[in-house]
Amino acid sequence: MIDPKFIRSNPDAVRASQAARGESVAIVDEILAADESRRSGIARYEQLRAEQNALGKQVARAQGDEKTRLLTRTKELSGEVKAAKEAEALAAARFDELVMQLGNLVLDGVPHGGEDDGVVLETVGTPRDFAAEGFTPRDHLELGEALGAIDMERGAKISGSRFYVLTGVGAQLEVALLNLAMSKAAEWGFTPMIPPALVKPQAMAGTGFLGQAERDVYHLPDDDLYLVGTSEVALAAYHSDEILDAETLPRRYVAFSPCFRREAGSYGKDTRGIFRVHWFDKVEMFVHCRPEEAVAWHDRLLAFEKDFLTALEIPFQVLDVASGDLGLSAARKYDCYAWLPTQQRYREVTSTSNCTQFQARRLGIRYRTEGGTEHVATLNGTLCAMTRIIIMLLENHQQADGSVRVPEALRPFLGGVDALR
Repeated sequence: MIDPKFIRSNPDAVRASQAARGESVAIVDEILAADESRRSGIARYEQLRAEQNALGKQVARAQGDEKTRLLTRTKELSGEVKAAKEAEALAAARFDELVMQLGNLVLDGVPHGGEDDGVVLETVGTPRDFAAEGFTPRDHLELGEALGAIDMERGAKISGSRFYVLTGVGAQLEVALLNLAMSKAAEWGFTPMIPPALVKPQAMAGTGFLGQAERDVYHLPDDDLYLVGTSEVALAAYHSDEILDAETLPRRYVAFSPCFRREAGSYGKDTRGIFRVHWFDKVEMFVHCRPEEAVAWHDRLLAFEKDFLTALEIPFQVLDVASGDLGLSAARKYDCYAWLPTQQRYREVTSTSNCTQFQARRLGIRYRTEGGTEHVATLNGTLCAMTRIIIMLLENHQQADGSVRVPEALRPFLGGVDALR
């Protein structure tokens, strides 16, 4: 959430951010009104409580008609205090409800627009010319089925549409990618984690995955738990309601977890294969740092993602995501889009977001400073979304005979084999 003091002092900046996101600007005025109501409610309650305390002392000293009068006022005041407390609670609840709907402040320099308005910052690698090589590339599902790596039919039989089974070399390929990603992250100073895939509502709300995003998450109502769509949720909530020692920052974590998404609104999109599925495994990086270090850490996370894709010899582009496509918590986001030969276009495979202090305020994550405490900044970055990276490996490294060349960086984690056959 955004600091209420900032909203009061800089309402125009918040309005501009909302406009850039394509979200309601009017909500800022609603928040300001609710904040005024909340603060005046607090002042009214405290005033009545002070009168109540003073009256109690007067009653103890009074006698006769004076005492009767004071006791009458005491009874009246008790009702007023109760009513003021209830009014304060209602005003605070309304304020909290509105503030939780407000997106993070968009950072300066983020391109304005929607999903299609991201700016390409860099293109890395050159797509293969399959025509020059004398064959037409097969798509990942055809290759995966021929290799005995992907079984969509039985995945659907077990769980329904948009589910799959990785078999044989497909399963081995995921394990190899996991080991490569974790080994690289460890070299970069990240602590490996395997967090729960089920989390409490506070963790989901704190990271910004309820509200508008709630339609895309799976909820278990009997337990009031949510299946995570990314381990970002658990890694952010890991330090919720904690005060961290400044010397321990930045805290760098890398987690392997299953991820579950309803893919609401994606009817008819990417129905073939494993590009858009309800469950996939992912390796995610997460950083808790001082606010002034957040921009530098965002650049580092992007560099790590680029390093991983480069090691896998996959051509890709880096996009500066437009303001209307950031999601609730991100102040800036960079996506990497890998080349998909059979679609002749780049498709999203990784994302890294600078969430500034937005999530930390919601989750109560602070660190000690000389003057007291301050909220940390949080950042996240996808290192390897397994299904999409497997797609890119199969399609970009396929050979005319149906085999798939294994990039050198991955070979040590696949027993040294140079190709999948």
